[in-house]
Amino acid sequence: MRLVFAGTPEFSVSCLEACRASGAQVVAAYTQPDRPAGRGRKLTPGPVKQAALAAGIVVEQPESLKSAEAQQVLAAYRPDLLVVVAYGLILPRKVLAIPRLGCWNVHASLLPRWRGAAPIQRAILAGDSESGVELMQMGAGLDTGPVLLQRRTPIVREDTGGSLHDRLSMLGAEVLAEGLRRVLAGETLTATPQPEEGVLYAHKLDKAEAKLDFNKPAVELERQVRAFDPWPVAEGEIAGEPLRIWAAQAIEFDHHAAPGDVLAAGRDGIDLACGHGALRVTALQRAGGKRIGAVDYLNARPELRQPR
Repeated sequence: MRLVFAGTPEFSVSCLEACRASGAQVVAAYTQPDRPAGRGRKLTPGPVKQAALAAGIVVEQPESLKSAEAQQVLAAYRPDLLVVVAYGLILPRKVLAIPRLGCWNVHASLLPRWRGAAPIQRAILAGDSESGVELMQMGAGLDTGPVLLQRRTPIVREDTGGSLHDRLSMLGAEVLAEGLRRVLAGETLTATPQPEEGVLYAHKLDKAEAKLDFNKPAVELERQVRAFDPWPVAEGEIAGEPLRIWAAQAIEFDHHAAPGDVLAAGRDGIDLACGHGALRVTALQRAGGKRIGAVDYLNARPELRQPR
């Protein structure tokens, strides 16, 4: 089987490795063009490009797949299958028709819930109890194709955007590996249409969403902190100082304080008044500083210390 892989971020790398280990011939890796990164804004290759080059795989980086020229380049690889994992570019109908077996997509949600760009973070923000990955036969719509295989995982209270990302990345590689193994063995996978009800769209994350609104219930702010770790990281003020909030948990706290007021501060953390309950901040970051624990922050601002 001649296989072309399309992906860009770290989430996709484990799936690229699953393709390489399957016995299929990975004839090319498609990934987005290098983007500026770091303080120097130097053009930097994405994780998939780095992994592909290290494995000796030819890399293609078109700005778009809409042009006839880009489609001819892809067709020249004579792919039997195109595997797409967080590629970041829309595949036109003509591209979907190029591979003999069509195009597969590994998507990090339980479809049709959380179609779109940020399913991992949206699931945490919404308080979902479960997530998963689905191997899907791609169609013309956004994450609308029929499902071939699935893996599920619970979302626990300790999960962050980062931890759930890593777990789903591994599950994605597992489900893709199973699909490739079965097809290479001559099996035709059953494609199950997605339910028409329960569709939700996981819109791309916006850095403006990181601002914590302490008028909201503490449980919603806890989810916000968890979902936005490691990016874009929640932001809030403690006693007038803008900070990045890395870790926090919602606690029951009866109070009549104004939203955002410090209710208590000590070894357990810094308790901030919310619309309902309190948010206990346990890890944060000052402007220009590094991530620190609440105790270290209180050592620098001892005037905030107060028992519950």
